[in-house]
Amino acid sequence: MTKFCCAIVEIFVERYLLTPNANDIARLLYIGKKRDFPGMLGSLDCMHWKWKNYPTTWSGQYVGRSGSPTIIFEAIADYDVWIWHTYFGMSGTNNDINVLESSNLFSNLAQGIAPLTHYVIQGKEYNMEKIFCHETGSM
Repeated sequence: MTKFCCAIVEIFVERYLLTPNANDIARLLYIGKKRDFPGMLGSLDCMHWKWKNYPTTWSGQYVGRSGSPTIIFEAIADYDVWIWHTYFGMSGTNNDINVLESSNLFSNLAQGIAPLTHYVIQGKEYNMEKIFCHETGSM
């Protein structure tokens, strides 16, 4: 499995395993605005996948609302189903907020290295040129 995963990354990293850059974000924001979804980059969802062959010692922490062991999959896709982000493996007892907190989705934003964006939601303008870091208290 390790060799398979390494091969997939090696083959597809140049084209498919990239984070959106400033041009991608500008294009997605433009398309979102054209479709009456201003400020929307894509859709985020977390889903629980039933885990059939789980280690029985882990069953308690992976059993969620359904009563069956599940693993949570987080994904962001844009209008043409291009997947920009995935995160997989959280135990089924977590809710979507816990998954978001543990995924790396906002890590670049928190580190101040996310692409710059400008958008408007309900008439209020947001400029993501300066990001406040809560830990250091600096911009």
